[in-house]
Amino acid sequence: MNKVYAVGQINQYIKNLLAQETILHSVSVKGEVSNVKYHSSGHIYFTMKDNTGTLSCVMFASARSGLKFTMREGMGIIATGRIEVYMRDGKYQLYAEKIVQDGAGDLYARYLELKDKLEEMGMFDQSYKKDIPYYSRTIGIVTAATGAAVQDIIQIAHRRNPYVQLILCPAQVQGDGAAQSIVDGIEALDRYGVDVIIVGRGGGSIEDLWAFNEEIVARAIFACNTPIVSAVGHETDFTIADFVADKRASTPSAAAELTVVPYADLEKRMQDLAVSLFDRVDHNIRMEKNRLHQTVTRLQALSPGARIREKKMHYVNLLDQLQQVMQGNLMQNKHRLQMRITELEALSPLTRLQGGYVHATAKGKPLTKVSQVSAGDEIRLRLADGTVQTRVENTEKEKIAKIR
Repeated sequence: MNKVYAVGQINQYIKNLLAQETILHSVSVKGEVSNVKYHSSGHIYFTMKDNTGTLSCVMFASARSGLKFTMREGMGIIATGRIEVYMRDGKYQLYAEKIVQDGAGDLYARYLELKDKLEEMGMFDQSYKKDIPYYSRTIGIVTAATGAAVQDIIQIAHRRNPYVQLILCPAQVQGDGAAQSIVDGIEALDRYGVDVIIVGRGGGSIEDLWAFNEEIVARAIFACNTPIVSAVGHETDFTIADFVADKRASTPSAAAELTVVPYADLEKRMQDLAVSLFDRVDHNIRMEKNRLHQTVTRLQALSPGARIREKKMHYVNLLDQLQQVMQGNLMQNKHRLQMRITELEALSPLTRLQGGYVHATAKGKPLTKVSQVSAGDEIRLRLADGTVQTRVENTEKEKIAKIR
């Protein structure tokens, strides 16, 4: 009876046999991509096939740094790596360490050479980039007349703003003569005078996109007076046109979103501008009214009538002050006069007469001494209410003590 082996033993035996084949340690396989899956872990699982069969393949996340493009169904590639048996499934597969597009080696070298040349010339410099208008009324499109790219642009543009005019300049975007066709489209739209130009096409291999890596296309984009948005291929595809253009969009759909502002946003902005304008005009009117009022006030203050009124008020104030001073002086003088009258009245002979005193005269002279008259002389006595004529019967002199 033949010896019985376990499944694992057989798989291990085959694994060891393959490991002894040095050619399988680093082998390059050419084929078409199928069933490609980008796993969340970073690994890529895919199948390579041709007319004769299929080969399971995997590229681990650690090897993906060298992959410069996104693999898609039906893409021709050359994968280099080692072939080993996967013990769990009992099948062999290619562990890819390097993947390039089939036939892309020489093209990629030419791409890098032209990229370095144009970058050294300064054609990628940011200072040459033109701003994309916020609102474009006319948008030129250089792409194939049929295909998903132009349809995506039209659909998105009409959805965002149906009033934007799209002008298509059909161009060949692949194959012989494609580069010149793209250049002709750019120059035609630049002469026409659109607000912005979208240049692009859908995704494809490096060969499919090669027209946008031609130097004549790069120079046409750089020389164009109209701002250009490059929208070539998928998000991971980069062409020379992307570096020279004023703006790169990852896809034609993204280019439409970039160049066409939603009509609702425009309405909102117009409303905001109207409110801002109204507020500014209202502010300016209030400022001018205030300035006019100040000017009128100054003019009124400087007018002859205002000056006359001011002088009148000044004179009225002076007159009031003068009257107050005169009134004060008059009252003061009246008071002083009254005091003088009182003093004079106190010294008046009549006042003394009313106090019981008399004024005596003899022979027309005032009597001040007894010796001035003799018995029998007539004297005249002046009283408060009249005079008395009398005669002296006798005189008597009194001795008056002096007070020291």
